[in-house]
Amino acid sequence: MRHRVDSHKLGKTTSQRMSVYRNLVADLIRYEKVTTTEMKARQARKFAEKMITLGKAGTLHARRQALAFVTNEELVEKLFKEIAPRYTTRNGGYTRMTKLGPRLGDAAPVARVDLIPAGD
Repeated sequence: MRHRVDSHKLGKTTSQRMSVYRNLVADLIRYEKVTTTEMKARQARKFAEKMITLGKAGTLHARRQALAFVTNEELVEKLFKEIAPRYTTRNGGYTRMTKLGPRLGDAAPVARVDLIPAGD
């Protein structure tokens, strides 16, 4: 039974799966949008929301926690200096997932995750 299990294994080991999520979140911070399969997008959104919440905290501890996940100092700097200040008045819901339909090669459902603009 899968009671209260909210993640998908994606046919990967834990370390491989976490690496995929780290890379997706890093690309989301870098480009502010990323296109991937729907399941990966759903999971990456959760981690991206947590990273932005850490960026809003702005403490040294939060910065170290974000750096432990993203592992790129330039991206963590962008997260804390540019992205997180946009959402100071917003309590969650920093990302938007848009379904794009099936992929041509294997008909996998594709979605785009992007950061919501500050005014919305």
